[in-house]
Amino acid sequence: MARRESTKQTINLAAFDTPGARVIDTPLHEEVQKSYGEYGYSVITARGLPDARDGLKPSQRRIMFAMAQMGLRPERGYVKSSRVVGEVMGKFHPHGDASIYDTMVRMAQDFQQNTPLIDGHGAWGTLDDGAAASRYTECRLSPVATLLVDGTDEETVDFRPTYDGSGVEPVVLPAAFPNLLVNGADGIAVGMSTNMIPHNLGEVIAATRWLVKHPNATLDKLMSFVPGPDLPTGGILLGLDAVRSAYETGRGVVRIRARVEIGPLAGSRGRQAITITEFPYGIGPVKVIEAIQKQTGEKRLQGIADVKTLTDMTTDGERMVIECKAGVNPQALLADLYRLTPMEVSFGINNNVLVNGKPQVLGLKQLLEVFLDHRFEVVTRRTRYRLRRAEERRHLVEGMLIALDNIDQVVRIIRASLDTAEAKTRLVAELAGVRVRLGGRQVTRSLDEVQAAHILDMPLRRLVNLEVETLRTEWASLTELIAQLQAILDSDDLLRTVVSDELAAVAKDHASPRLTTLLDGDLKQVLAASVPAGPLEVADDPCQVVLSATGLVARTAAASEEVTETGRRRSARTKHDVIAATVEATARGQVLLLTNHGRAVKTDVLTLPTLPEHAGVLSLRGGVSGTEIASGLRPGERVIGLAPLAVPDTAIGLALGTKHGQVKVTRPEWPVRSDVFDVIGLADGDEVVGTTWLSGPADMVFVSSDGQVLRFDAAKVRPQGLSGGGMAGINLAAGAHVVWFGAVRTDDTAHGEPQVVVSSGDQVKVTPLSEYPAKGRATGGVATLRYLAGQSTTIAVGWAGTRPIGCTRTGDPVTLPDPDPRRGGSGVTMTGPALLGHQIERE
Repeated sequence: MARRESTKQTINLAAFDTPGARVIDTPLHEEVQKSYGEYGYSVITARGLPDARDGLKPSQRRIMFAMAQMGLRPERGYVKSSRVVGEVMGKFHPHGDASIYDTMVRMAQDFQQNTPLIDGHGAWGTLDDGAAASRYTECRLSPVATLLVDGTDEETVDFRPTYDGSGVEPVVLPAAFPNLLVNGADGIAVGMSTNMIPHNLGEVIAATRWLVKHPNATLDKLMSFVPGPDLPTGGILLGLDAVRSAYETGRGVVRIRARVEIGPLAGSRGRQAITITEFPYGIGPVKVIEAIQKQTGEKRLQGIADVKTLTDMTTDGERMVIECKAGVNPQALLADLYRLTPMEVSFGINNNVLVNGKPQVLGLKQLLEVFLDHRFEVVTRRTRYRLRRAEERRHLVEGMLIALDNIDQVVRIIRASLDTAEAKTRLVAELAGVRVRLGGRQVTRSLDEVQAAHILDMPLRRLVNLEVETLRTEWASLTELIAQLQAILDSDDLLRTVVSDELAAVAKDHASPRLTTLLDGDLKQVLAASVPAGPLEVADDPCQVVLSATGLVARTAAASEEVTETGRRRSARTKHDVIAATVEATARGQVLLLTNHGRAVKTDVLTLPTLPEHAGVLSLRGGVSGTEIASGLRPGERVIGLAPLAVPDTAIGLALGTKHGQVKVTRPEWPVRSDVFDVIGLADGDEVVGTTWLSGPADMVFVSSDGQVLRFDAAKVRPQGLSGGGMAGINLAAGAHVVWFGAVRTDDTAHGEPQVVVSSGDQVKVTPLSEYPAKGRATGGVATLRYLAGQSTTIAVGWAGTRPIGCTRTGDPVTLPDPDPRRGGSGVTMTGPALLGHQIERE
C-alpha cells in the first residue's frame, strides 16, 4: 500500500523575517466572525436598508444623483435607460447592470410607488410582466424626483468619494418631502430586512407640518392626518387597530383586499359577475387567475363559470371579470375568493431603517421626526450657503459701484499702471475712504483686492448709466435678501415656518386624492363582520327589499321569516336607521329603484346585501347606498322609493307626488327590455318627492312647505301610462312647494291610528291623520302646525302611516313626542328628526 502524503502545511516564517514584520496568530472562528460582521455591516449600511432621511437605498440615491448630473430633468428629453445604467455603474455603483436597471424599473412603476421618481417612456412592466430591456426603454427624472435632488449644489448635504476615488457622491439627498413614508421601501440585508408600506403624499405632509408646529403631538393626532396607508393600486385596507399598532411600534400586519363591483352579467339573464377594479398591492390578474384555477381544480372553490381579464393599460387599467354560475350568491362567492385567492393578502410592516448609519425600527412619529431633523439641517445649511453667496455678490457689486462713482480716478489709475498687478495695488491704495451712494445715501467705503480684481475684469459696457442703476437695484435686493436669510438663521420659529411653507408648496403641486379605502376596527372583527351570510347557492325564496330613510338598500333573508302563534303579522324593529319603503320580491328576482327624476332602474335582488336579524332587530347599516347600485344616475338624482317588477294582477299601480303638487298613478306596465325608464313626465324644475305602491284602497296625503296637509281618496286619480305627467294634486300658495307625499291604506285597522309628523326648527308635532278632514283633489290643504316667531317653513316632514320612527341624517334614532290631537298646535320643543320612516311589517 502506498504511503499517504501528509496534508499538513507548514508556514515558512522565514518569509516574514523582514524588518518590522510580525505574525499575528488569530483563531479561525474569530477571523470568520470579524469578516462576516464587516460584510454584514457593509450590506446593511451600503446596500440593503434605506436611509430614514431621504428614504433611499444607496443604489437608488446614486441613480437619481447620476441622472441629475446628466441633466435629465423633467423639461429635458428622454434618454436611453442603458445610458443611465452605464453612467451609474461606471461612476457610482460598482455592481452589475442588471441590478441597477431593476432598481430603476421599480422607481418608474406607478403601481409600486405613489410618486414614481423616474419618468419612464416605453414598456416599464405591469403587475404581471417585467419591463423591457434597458436598451428599449427611455427615462428622465420625474417632477417629484427633483424635490429630492435639488439643493445638492448648495452645500446642503455631505459628500464622500466614490468607490474608485475619481469623484464624489452625496451621503444623503436633501429630500424636500418624506419620501420614505410616501413611496415605501423594501430591502433585505444580513439578518434583517425592511418592508415599508406607501402613504398618501398630501396626508403625510399635513402630519409633518403639524409636527413642525407641535413637536409634542401625540400619535393619535398625527393619525388624524394620516389615518392609514394609501397604496398606488388602491384597494381596501382592513383593521385600523393593526395600523395604529404598526405606527406605534414600527411593526405590524395589515390585510389588503381587492375592490370589486357586483352586478348583472351583460347579455345573461339572472347571472351575476364580480368585477375586480383594484387589486391588492403587488398582486396582478395572473396571480389571481392561477389561484382560482388551482382552487377550482381542487374543488375548494365552486360557483365560477368563467374568468376574463379586461386589462387595458390606456383607459381602465387592471380589470378582471369573474362570471358566476346561475343561482350563485355573488356575495358568498366573493367571501370564498377573499379567503382562497390573493384577492386578499397580508402586508407585514417592518419599518427597519438607517438612522445615523445604524438600523432602527421606527414608528410614524419617529420617522417624521428624523425627516424633520434632516430637513431643518438642510434648510439651515442652504441658508448659510445662500447668505455667503449673497454677501460675496453684494461685496462685488459694492466694489463696482465704488469704481463707477469714482470712474475718472479709476481710469486714471489704470492708464498710469504698467500691469494688472500694479493697477490692482494702486486701486486699493488710492480708493480707500472714498464716497459712494448705497441704498439712497452717501457712505464712505474702501476698495479691497477682491473688488479691485473684479473691477479690472469689468467690461466697458458696464459704464453706462443704465448699468449703474441696475447695480444699485441689485445691491438693494441683495441687502434685503441677506437680512431675510440672516433672520432665518437667527430664529428657530422662522426656520420652522420656512420648512412648513416649503412642505405646503410640495403638497399643493403634487398631492393627489386617496386611493385606498380604510375599514376601521380590530382586524379579526372586521374580517368576521365582512363575511357575507348565506349559502353559495341561493334558492328563489320570497324576501323583502328594504329602502332606509338614509338611502340604503338591502334585502331580508327569507330564512328569517317567522309567524307568531296567533298567525298575525309581526313587526321587525330596526336600529341605527328607519325604513322608508319595502317591497315584496324573491331572492333571484328584480325590483325597481325609483328616483327623484321620475325614473325607474331595474336591479337584481341577489346582489343586495342581506340584513342580519337577531331577536327581531334589523341593522340597516348593512345596506348599500341606492345611488351606488342604480346604474346611469344623473347628477343630483337619488333613489327615493321602491316598486315590484313582478306585478300581481290585483295591483293598482305606482303613486307619485311631485314638488310642484302633481300627482300620478302609473299603470304597472313595465318595459321588458329597458333597464332604466321613465315613470312620469316632469315639467322643468319639478321632481318627485314621494312614491307609494298601491295595492288596495288608500288615501293620498300631501304636505307643503308652509305647513298645509291635503288628504284625498286615491280613487280620484285615474291611472296613466308611463309617459303621462299626472294631474293636479294640491293647490300651493305662492312660494310654497311639496315636501312630502305618501299614501295610507284605509282598509287596514289592525295597527292603530296613522300619524302625521311635522317639524319646523326645534318644534316637532305628531298628530293622528283622522284630525285632517278628507278633501277633494287639486284643493288646498289645512294647517298642521302653528309657527312660532322666526319659523315659516316646514323643514322636515314625513310619514302618514302607523308607528312612525325618527332618525338623524346619519341614521341615529330620535324619540318622537306623544301624539297631539290639536291640528294647529305648535308641537314640542326638541331636536327634531331629519328623516322619518316606519318598521317592517311581516306576514
